[in-house]
Amino acid sequence: MANFFLLLWAVMPPMLLLGYYYCRIPNAPPLLRLLLFFIIGAISGFCALSIEWIFETVFNWLVNWQQIQGCLATRGCTSGLVGVALRQLVEIGPIEEGCKLMGVIVPTCYLQRRYRLLPATIFLFTIAVALGFTAQENCIYIFHGTASILDRSIGTPVHAMFSAPWGYALAIYISSTIRLHRDRKLVPWAWLNAVICHALINVLSGAWRYSPPLHYLSYGLFPLLLWMFWRLEQLLRRVQGKTPIILISGYTPQHCYWQKGLVLFALILGGNAIFGLFILARQLSPLHWSQILDTEIIWFALRQVSQNLVFGILAWVVYRYLRHSACRRYF
Repeated sequence: MANFFLLLWAVMPPMLLLGYYYCRIPNAPPLLRLLLFFIIGAISGFCALSIEWIFETVFNWLVNWQQIQGCLATRGCTSGLVGVALRQLVEIGPIEEGCKLMGVIVPTCYLQRRYRLLPATIFLFTIAVALGFTAQENCIYIFHGTASILDRSIGTPVHAMFSAPWGYALAIYISSTIRLHRDRKLVPWAWLNAVICHALINVLSGAWRYSPPLHYLSYGLFPLLLWMFWRLEQLLRRVQGKTPIILISGYTPQHCYWQKGLVLFALILGGNAIFGLFILARQLSPLHWSQILDTEIIWFALRQVSQNLVFGILAWVVYRYLRHSACRRYF
C-alpha cells in the first residue's frame, strides 16, 4: 500500500499538469491518444536511464570517467563544478533530450500519415512526452529516497520547459504543408538549445552544495526557471495562432535596454521569491504538526512568507508596467 501511494505521488502531479494544458488548447487530440504519448514519455525515460548506464560503463572503461570526475572534485570546487557541467553537456542533456525527441517524432510521423495534425496538437504531444518522462523520473527518485515528494512536485514542469523549443520547431515543421529547409534547420538548433538549458539547470540546482562563491550560483536557478516557463507559455500562444505577449516596446535603443533591465530585475525578484518559499517549505516539511503550531515557528514562517510576497508583488508590478507600456505603444 505504501508503494502504491508513492507511485500515486510520482504520477499524479505530471498528469494533473497535462490535464491543465489539455483543457487550455481548443481542438485538442483525444485524451486517450494524449495518455499514450504520456506512456511513451515514461518509456523514453527508462530508455534514457539504460543508455546513460551503458554510456557510463563504456566511457569509464575507455577513459576511467569516474576517476576524472574524482580528480576534478579533489582539485577544488571550481574544477568539480566543471566536471559536473561537462557530464551534463556530454551525457545527461543529449541522451534525455534525444530520447524525448524520438518519443515525439516516431508516433507523430505515424499519425501524420493518417491525420492532419495542427501545430498546437504536436506541441501538446511534446508536453505529454516530457511529463511522462517526468513521471518516470519521479518514480526513480522517490522510490530510492534520493529526492523528496515536495522537490519532485515543484520540479514537475521542468522537462516540459526543456523540450518546449524543439517541440515548437517540430510542430511548425511537421504541420507545414510546405516543408521549408529553414524550418527543418530549426529543429536541431532548438534541440541544442534544450540540451544547454537542461545542463545549465542541473548545474545550478547542484551549486548549493559547493562553498561560496560558487554556492551563490544557486540563486540563478529559479529566475532561469521562471524565464523558461515564460518561454513555454509564449510558444504555446504561438502554436495556437495567438499574438505573443510583448514586454520590450521601447522607441529607442536606450529605452529597450532599460526595459530589458526591468525584465531581468523582475525575473530575479520573482524567481528568488519562489525560491524563498521553496526553502521555507523544505524547512517546515520534516516538522510535526505540533511543532509547526509553535508560536516561534509560526512567526518565522509568517516573516518569510511576507518577505517573499513583497518581492513577488514587486516583480508583478514591474511586469504590469511593461505590459501597460507595450499596450500604449502598439494600440
